[in-house]
Amino acid sequence: MHRWHKLGRVFGPQDVDAPPWMQSFAQAPCAHVLDDVVRVYFSCRPPPDANGQYVSRSAFVELDRADLFRVRRVAAEPILPLGGTGTFDEFGVYPVSVIRDGEGWRAYYAGWTRCESVPFNTAIGVATSRDGERFERLGPGPLLGYTPDEPFVISGPKVRRFGGRWYLFYIAGRVWKRVDGRPEPVYRIRMATSDDGLSWRRENRDLIAPRIEADEAQASPDVFESGGRWHMFYSYRGSERFRGRENGYRIGYAWSEDLLHWTRDDTRAGIDVSDAGWDSEMISYPHVFEVDGTTYMAYLGNQVGREGFGLARLEGSL
Repeated sequence: MHRWHKLGRVFGPQDVDAPPWMQSFAQAPCAHVLDDVVRVYFSCRPPPDANGQYVSRSAFVELDRADLFRVRRVAAEPILPLGGTGTFDEFGVYPVSVIRDGEGWRAYYAGWTRCESVPFNTAIGVATSRDGERFERLGPGPLLGYTPDEPFVISGPKVRRFGGRWYLFYIAGRVWKRVDGRPEPVYRIRMATSDDGLSWRRENRDLIAPRIEADEAQASPDVFESGGRWHMFYSYRGSERFRGRENGYRIGYAWSEDLLHWTRDDTRAGIDVSDAGWDSEMISYPHVFEVDGTTYMAYLGNQVGREGFGLARLEGSL
């Protein structure tokens, strides 16, 4: 079993003099270790509009490399503007996964559009940057959209490179389940591979089998290699009444020898909700990274990161 020691909540927009477009949430943390700071990309929201509708943008915060609880800088602008009228990302850029690409950067993200019979739909887009601070889309359309096998909610991208090959772990919707008169999405973790990070071959299969119920929803797969095998930390929740403690998000764990066939063992995740406080109802969107020999997990707490993200430190080894 892995052992994660919770260090506390690190950052939320309410902690700083945030601009109007960054008033709540710090979702889907994605860390990059730079010379003297750790830059953490995340997604945030302004207050809802008059109809109660949100938009979501992505930004970053830079933490002191020697003290990850010391905020050095917060992005002055979103890393990417919202899409134009009628585009797939008109109403949201969330979540975002950023990777270095030679001298530049790439951001893979889920773009949100609003719907009538269901609240939203999403597809995955890509943008590039020279400095990792301001990104530009490769085009107005998505990189991964809907297919006959994956008809809606293509989201949650986590991009990795292993052995010179690109891997995209993401989620795909299975069904909209009506619960108490409201449609709720059920989605599962999937994978695509690429030689260049632009043309992708989908595996068209779920990677993680459901455990708590047939309509379990899974999200935010974070995959890395250690000790000769691949490890995945991810989120899962129930399909009904999941916005509180009872069926809310938890963090799971699986391992693989080939990145395609995974053995699920949530008992080894080593982290759960707290008895009280900002992460007492749910924990989700795990992201594992290393800073100067110490392994950390960034993760979200209650209401899927409304109050920001926190850190846990790995005790021992994976």
